[in-house]
Amino acid sequence: MAKVTVNTAKPYDILIEKGLLDRAGDLIRQTAGGSAVCVVTDDTVDSLYGERLTASLENAGYRWEKFVIPHGEASKNADNFIKILNFLAEKQFTRTDVVAALGGGVVGDLAGFAAACYNRGMLFVQLPTTLLAAVDSSVGGKTAIDLDAGKNLAGAFYQPRLVLCDYATLDTLSDEIFRDGCAEVIKYAVIADGALFEQLKKPIKEQMEQVITRCVEIKRDVVIEDEFDTGLRQILNFGHTVGHAVEANSHFTISHGQGVAIGMAIEAKAAAKQGYCSESCAGAIIDLIRAYQLPTESPYDASTLCEKALSDKKRRGNTISLIIPRAIGKVDIVKTSVDKLQSFIQDGME
Repeated sequence: MAKVTVNTAKPYDILIEKGLLDRAGDLIRQTAGGSAVCVVTDDTVDSLYGERLTASLENAGYRWEKFVIPHGEASKNADNFIKILNFLAEKQFTRTDVVAALGGGVVGDLAGFAAACYNRGMLFVQLPTTLLAAVDSSVGGKTAIDLDAGKNLAGAFYQPRLVLCDYATLDTLSDEIFRDGCAEVIKYAVIADGALFEQLKKPIKEQMEQVITRCVEIKRDVVIEDEFDTGLRQILNFGHTVGHAVEANSHFTISHGQGVAIGMAIEAKAAAKQGYCSESCAGAIIDLIRAYQLPTESPYDASTLCEKALSDKKRRGNTISLIIPRAIGKVDIVKTSVDKLQSFIQDGME
């Protein structure tokens, strides 16, 4: 088993090993306590893993309830957020009980936001079942729902008490959903680890535990230094300024991983054109994205993307922070005036 400890105000562990799901009840009992667990999951994950988790909870002596949402980004909305809060109240959960998010990023973000708000905060555990959630969204305490104006515009910083990554669950992912996670893995390599970038030239599935652990370590280090996303943590947004705009314009028919892949390609190409990095650096990033069969071109023009990007939460007044690659493993945070964003995006599309 690999273990990564995140030393935030309330430290917690990320455990990474095949088979953890069947031990989840005991591990949650040891770490979080409580007498009841509300499992939040989606219909796809529930059919695969719901019974295994609830059986583990029963064996550990927990009362459990389950709230199931339809799978997909469209479920990360205000209606489901309120429904979960009402469900917690109807089932008489208390602030010393546990919300357990079993699923991908949508489930984790939604359940975490509900846990942060119900009774002003109850215990929260993440059980990621996608590569994207395992390496990124389950770690670091960002929780959120989407609004009509954009992605993740309502939320809270709320750290889990425990993250249990049973990467055997990744075996049931479709190729498309697995590739979504690959986009985030590539992001971590570009922003912080050139050696990891080289490793990714071999398939991730051949080195799963090692790759997940390294990505989590990178995020751990960033989160410890900047828990509330006011400085260094912004580097985790490489590819996301344009990527979120792609997602939003598609009404989320383009997945998060696909959006981030497109965003990384456009932002890398623009960085090279504007002299921040070499053409070979940008080319290597784009080549690796394509090697994982991820898209690199946007179906929307620069003006359309810019309009959505300017409503993104990363904007501060008349500036927006762009994460610019300097070399593989090194990026800078470049504050850019909003009137220059469209030309930057356009440079990445030519």
